[in-house]
Amino acid sequence: MKHEWRKAEKELYLPQTSPVLVQIPKQRFFIIQGKGDPNGEDFEKRVETLYSLTYAIRMMPKNGFIPPGYFDYTVYPLEAVWSLTDRGQRMDTLDKNEFLYKLMIRQPDFADNGTILKAFEIAGRKKPSELLNEVMFEEIEQGMSVQILHVGPYDEEPVSFEKISRFLEENGYQRSSKKHREIYLNDFRKTAPARLKTVLRCQIEKISP
Repeated sequence: MKHEWRKAEKELYLPQTSPVLVQIPKQRFFIIQGKGDPNGEDFEKRVETLYSLTYAIRMMPKNGFIPPGYFDYTVYPLEAVWSLTDRGQRMDTLDKNEFLYKLMIRQPDFADNGTILKAFEIAGRKKPSELLNEVMFEEIEQGMSVQILHVGPYDEEPVSFEKISRFLEENGYQRSSKKHREIYLNDFRKTAPARLKTVLRCQIEKISP
């Protein structure tokens, strides 16, 4: 049976439009870092590079290689961890050129070192790119977090973050990092801004009494 993350992992990827606590387990990711305005060409190329590796794994059986433990699955959504440069943190107004980001796509649990090496081989052959040299494969455990579904343009995310802030204050939690994660549930290149759905997630910790 095909693993559909929208059905099998709803608690991780399909929250409501009100904040909710969630425990995020260890997950495996292809990751590439970058800096600057996400509306630029460099950002788009980095996204494409991650997808080239991701689909290399997804389509391996059709390329004559079946990884140990392989199962049919739906490709996971694009994610990004966002922060600001030191200069950006000191500025009074938000400058997107000062964004620091870590783009990520989760990979299935069967993706071992041999599978990852094969993915780089396939992607390098089908769509060569110098950016492949910047991609890392990491296992990350985000742990205790709060998340919310934001519906609408990215520039309106502060409204949802304000909901998160109130929720944390009312329940005795605080953010443990200034960074936050976004999970893109639809393709921002093909979706009207008003219909965009984005999971906003922050790592948190209980406030000591």
